[in-house]
Amino acid sequence: MEEVNTENNLAKCSQDTAYRDILDLIERNALQKDPGGGRSTSYSLVPAIMGV
Repeated sequence: MEEVNTENNLAKCSQDTAYRDILDLIERNALQKDPGGGRSTSYSLVPAIMGV
């Protein structure tokens, strides 16, 4: 899980914690999973809607 490895290196947390954080951000509509997957899974920030 390359994307998790990148986050857990930046945040200095376990792979499980990094993955839970990613799932939480997806549920909050802050991140979206990009097309594709497998070893090249990536995520993008969801643009904020001003005035909401």
